Amino acid sequence: MGLALAAARPDAAPRAGGLQDREVQAHRVQEAIRVDGRLDETVWQVAGAGDFIQRNPLDGKPASELTEVWVAYDDKALYVAARLRDAEPAKIVGLLGRRDDALDSDWFTFAVDPYFDRRSGYAFSVSPAGSVIDKTLYNDEWSDTTWDGVWESAAQVDASGWTVEMRIPYDQLRFPARDEYLWGVNFTRTIQRKNEQDYFAWVPKEESGYVSRFARLTGIRGIRPGRHFEAMPYTAGKLAFSPEEEGNPFRNGSELLAAAGIDLKYGLKSNLTLDLTLNPDFGQVEVDPAEVNLSVFETYYSEKRPFFIEGSNTFAFGYGGANNNMGFNWSSPEFFYSRRVGRPPQGRVAGDGYARYPEMTTILGAAKLSGRVAGDWNIGFINALTAREYADVDNAGGRSASEVEPFSDYGVLRVQKDFSQGRQGLGFIATGVFRDLDDAGLRKILGRRALALGADGWLQLGRKQEWALTGWLGASRVSGSREYLLDLQRSPRHYFQRPDADHLSLDPGSTSMSGWSGRLALNRQKGNFVFNAALGAISPGFEVNDLGYQWRGDYINSHLVAGYNWLHPGKVFRSAQLLGALARGWDFGGNAVMKNYFLFANGEFLNYWGGEIDLGYMDASYDKEATRGGPLLRQPPGYFIELSAYSDSRNPLVFSVNGEIANRRDGSGLDLSFGPELRWKPRSNVSLSLHPEIETVHTLRQWVANIDDPRLTPTFGRRHVFASLDEKVLSAEVRLNWIFSPRISLQVFLQPLIAVGAYSGFKELAQPATSLFNLYGQDGSTIAKNGDEYAVDPDGSGPAPEFRFADPDFNFKSLRGTVVFRWEYRPGSTLYFVWTQNRQDYANPGDFDFGRDLGDLISAQGDNIFMLKATYRFNL
Repeated sequence: MGLALAAARPDAAPRAGGLQDREVQAHRVQEAIRVDGRLDETVWQVAGAGDFIQRNPLDGKPASELTEVWVAYDDKALYVAARLRDAEPAKIVGLLGRRDDALDSDWFTFAVDPYFDRRSGYAFSVSPAGSVIDKTLYNDEWSDTTWDGVWESAAQVDASGWTVEMRIPYDQLRFPARDEYLWGVNFTRTIQRKNEQDYFAWVPKEESGYVSRFARLTGIRGIRPGRHFEAMPYTAGKLAFSPEEEGNPFRNGSELLAAAGIDLKYGLKSNLTLDLTLNPDFGQVEVDPAEVNLSVFETYYSEKRPFFIEGSNTFAFGYGGANNNMGFNWSSPEFFYSRRVGRPPQGRVAGDGYARYPEMTTILGAAKLSGRVAGDWNIGFINALTAREYADVDNAGGRSASEVEPFSDYGVLRVQKDFSQGRQGLGFIATGVFRDLDDAGLRKILGRRALALGADGWLQLGRKQEWALTGWLGASRVSGSREYLLDLQRSPRHYFQRPDADHLSLDPGSTSMSGWSGRLALNRQKGNFVFNAALGAISPGFEVNDLGYQWRGDYINSHLVAGYNWLHPGKVFRSAQLLGALARGWDFGGNAVMKNYFLFANGEFLNYWGGEIDLGYMDASYDKEATRGGPLLRQPPGYFIELSAYSDSRNPLVFSVNGEIANRRDGSGLDLSFGPELRWKPRSNVSLSLHPEIETVHTLRQWVANIDDPRLTPTFGRRHVFASLDEKVLSAEVRLNWIFSPRISLQVFLQPLIAVGAYSGFKELAQPATSLFNLYGQDGSTIAKNGDEYAVDPDGSGPAPEFRFADPDFNFKSLRGTVVFRWEYRPGSTLYFVWTQNRQDYANPGDFDFGRDLGDLISAQGDNIFMLKATYRFNL
């Protein structure tokens, strides 16, 4: 293939007894340690541990610079120190960033496994400038930066290199009480200018694992794990300015809001924590990105609220045991999607008049229990109560209130246990939503009860655990009124009304619906050869969207992937990968809805530039969602090509680019996109990124409307109206990070978006399971535009009635942005000042003119929201 890579690992530095036999001795301190990075205490004057091994760029070779580490302890905390020698200290890269920002900087990381379960732990990282990252470790190789511990660190750069000190209180770690402790430990160092990563407990690139490879930390005795009680009250004020709307009493130009609440954290045991929140502030600081979604699938937004993101990996389901989880046109249902809790009210006020809806559903209180219980079972439990919400209604001066969200109870329980040091695992998850539906209107759109249950597990196979077999199985049941269940059966995830699907049946009298889903996957865990295979299914009646996120139902999916990794530098490439894959998808009636073939190739050159090329062929298949509940639509064969490239991240100016082209054989689905990105680091504490993107879409088969016509027997009594769509989308994301210190930062985010779609060539599906259409305006049919709607006579003088549909053209322009000033004025206590702006414009639908549209966006009136929030942490 001409990749010019070395496939074999270079000889590792010799190690007596093997790398996994390494041990670090912790020493009890006899004096107070001042965490200042100077290493002048007595405990740091003895010989430390060293002999780090490279993982990059020369896997298995001794580190190019010497590193020496120490661990000490007292009755309250663990102390870590490191002397990181450098022959050229002037070239040490120390960047300032917000907490948990993975900067292109030098780093020192201390990782610890206090349970010594070889699967989980914590990692604490410090840069020469004092930036910090802390995260939890799980599934052996995975990490989660959403956890923010309260610990101290300091770094100093001197003539010999740089030094680090850390103090980590025991109450920030979870571990059972012992007379003497045996923990897992690792230390890593990044030398950014050399792109070098050095490990104390080294893992060869051909091998898998991280926590399972840790060295042993010994010598800690006579301590007790912390059981702390923490209280964090908050107060927040928000001032919102919005354009006035004539006649609308609720849009008078401004609104002032204030709130207060408290978060409590209590250590029930050393390894079990209870979090409580009363009247929580569940607003988010950064806005969600704007987009135009013309599909039937719900947009997925990431969680940004601290109560839910901290420790969210506890509720991860279906992925444990394997270090690679692949999917091709597959997304496993999420049993717990926390953004369902406190979502905007789902009810709407009927009739004329003006209404003011609550921005979000009020969360009265929430509790979270996490940790380990008897038998080392990991447990996570969340229960949240949300308030009954009302919209204020003004009808000709008369005021009333209309219920738009019922009182609701949300609960999720997750338990999981590893066996044989992670070689096997078993877990369960259960979720429930219970709504008090007093309002007759809400009973028609919401379910009264939604339950889900799942089990997952894994097996490590082979003498050296080269393979991982993972799987999960779930079931769901929802219940409610006949009107609600009828709408649910007709929703895009189910489409029970499909007239050509013998395996589906719409039941207007049903008051409940049940279903199942599951997946089985096999993954090769280590070595140069890559193999991954999976088979998954989601039954037509499976439904978890009340508290989860489900992409689709009535779906069977499988894939097979094979390839090769070149992990060590050769004459041209530093590393590379070549993968081939085939994927298939069916509905439960056996109709092929996906038949795809893929080829992926990526590599990084010796100069640390790199790129990827992805090729795909889409064989002819059926689309079961295109007609929005109607018969199948035939999709002709097609292809896609995606290219990406990036430059050396060590440079002050970093460039990357991504481009994609996709098309169907008949030209019916041409999609072109191009998006460069620039990251500029003019100073050690300032970074600016610019990511513009342009996309053009031309499709001959964009759904417009479904019209009932009992006379139209070929398509089961409905007309499925489609059109050609020419869409242009221009967007950009601009981010500025200005870090004054590790605890004081200013962040700016800006996202302009212009999306224009012009519809033409309106037509209707002629025959099920084909791509044949009858074009309006031909063969006796007529179509005429009247204002903002179209009138169609499908057969001229024939008996079919005329029908109308709205003009679907659009010109959506949006500008969203936030400015966030953050000051952690004491450990765990933070002051925020936030300015958010959101403006939109819809003028000139279907007509794209960049200069005019940009001017309309700039001149559009928008919402301006100013928020001040302060928290204070009491450690009791």
